[in-house]
Amino acid sequence: MQHFSATDPTPRSLGFAMPAEWQPHAATWMSWPADDELWFGHLAGVREEFAELVRTIAHFEPVHLLVRDEESEADAAARLGGANVKFHRVPLDDVWMRDNGPIFVRNAGGEVALINWRFNAWGGKFDWQNDDRVPEYVAGALNVPHWDLPVVMEGGALEMNGDGVCLTTRSCLLTDTRNLGLDESKYADWLRAFLGVSKLLWLDGGLENDHTDGHIDTITRFTDEKTIVTSTEADPNDPNHAVMQKNLDDLRQMTDAHGQPFRIVELPLPANYLEGAEGRLPPTYANFYIGNGFVVVPQYGDPNDQRALEILQPLFPNREVIGLPSRQIIEGGGSFHCVTQQQPAGAIWKP
Repeated sequence: MQHFSATDPTPRSLGFAMPAEWQPHAATWMSWPADDELWFGHLAGVREEFAELVRTIAHFEPVHLLVRDEESEADAAARLGGANVKFHRVPLDDVWMRDNGPIFVRNAGGEVALINWRFNAWGGKFDWQNDDRVPEYVAGALNVPHWDLPVVMEGGALEMNGDGVCLTTRSCLLTDTRNLGLDESKYADWLRAFLGVSKLLWLDGGLENDHTDGHIDTITRFTDEKTIVTSTEADPNDPNHAVMQKNLDDLRQMTDAHGQPFRIVELPLPANYLEGAEGRLPPTYANFYIGNGFVVVPQYGDPNDQRALEILQPLFPNREVIGLPSRQIIEGGGSFHCVTQQQPAGAIWKP
């Protein structure tokens, strides 16, 4: 297993870039929930919803599941039965694999490597030391070459279209608790060099009371190279209304890597206000996960649940769009995209 640093030849210089999520996967990586205190007493319900999510994904592609300890592994094994899941015993702080896990890159020959960014629990909000080591574990488990970088970066902060364009939010990346001194231009340099991003597009902010400071994957997603689905809030008195409207207006002015406008599709936020242990929760349908032949969409027992599925299904004509319950998972502040990380299909790179 070969390590590279920020001063070695970059992935971009070697022909690597981060593929779009809808490109073929070798597997999905996840972590099993284990701490009842972190879930505000909802762990049993969270595990029930997690099990349904893991079983659904495993029906379409292999799942690598990190488990903290013997109890977690036994619980997961009992709930998952004979699903296509491989267990890995790894020290963990939490389950948000999208943010603390590796980001995979692939070259034109179809070979795969990974990037080990730093993780600090969204600016030091929670414990992170164990979760920050997960990319190194994954690299070792796969024997895949990887770059170890000094920059804090969360996968949920980045939305890629597979053609050089990345969407992100200022409210998240420009906080001084992540990478003090990095401005929009410097972020663009890092993402160009290590993920192959040729055009970085910025929205201002995300959902109210989102502890990630407004991750893009909770509000605005690509469904193909040219199409963006973005969250909207119809109630002008709701604090999310103005932010989502500004995002919508900005997206309509943006263009792709070739100077062409995007197709913008509006996706309503859930109609009901959800309250958690620490105030308002940030439920959203945009936190779907795209895999081999499927898309899983969080559902909250909300009047807009079915409408969200009806909007998303035509955007994924060759995939089964599946609604699964996430009312318990959202108590932790995220949903399906936040707890998954795709491993692109391809042979392991042999430099």
